[in-house]
Amino acid sequence: GVTSCYTIEREVKRVALVVFSSNSSLCGGFNANIIKQASTWLDAHKPLGKDNILIYPVGKKVADALIKQGYAVQGDFQHMADKPSFADASVMAQELMDLFAREEIDRVEILYHHFKSTASQILTHEVYLPMGNFETATSSEEVDYILEPSREELLTMLLPKVLRMKLYTVLLDSNASEHAARTMAMQIATDNADDLLQELTLMYNKTRQQAITNELLDIVGGSMA
Repeated sequence: GVTSCYTIEREVKRVALVVFSSNSSLCGGFNANIIKQASTWLDAHKPLGKDNILIYPVGKKVADALIKQGYAVQGDFQHMADKPSFADASVMAQELMDLFAREEIDRVEILYHHFKSTASQILTHEVYLPMGNFETATSSEEVDYILEPSREELLTMLLPKVLRMKLYTVLLDSNASEHAARTMAMQIATDNADDLLQELTLMYNKTRQQAITNELLDIVGGSMA
């Protein structure tokens, strides 16, 4: 297998979590699910000690919840949740790569919603660093490709690009999931409001008819007296 500084597995003494939520509410269980999963993950990693857990919260909702639980976060990344940009994702990816390459962190994990469809967003948990080791493909007919520059140099050039693009893709995935979840939540709220409106209109009409009937009875009763 071909290795790079980004594929090296080592004992996890210091770990980073990048977790994606939205900045605002009214999107169903979107944020609650992420916060619950992040809390479970943090509880599992408590033995490392809080100083050895670096949290990168993309989105106000998860940042507020984790700060409230007593965790320090590595910065304010709310702008990334509102307006996903490749430049912002690249800066974060580079920081994580640098920390990993310098062995200041041994592992980076990401937690986000993967957009499957408007009705389905899948809570996803992945290892970001180290990347899976790249095995050289082999077959019964061995083809000896000539690579220029070498396989190692190509990997050194390409892996940072792949890692930057991966984080940007996750950012877009989370953002699309947020809008889908909000669309569904608003649709359900609209349907519930329509049902309530029909019930109240029916109740109003019944009450009005009853009042008219009572008034007529009073008039008839008065004229007969």
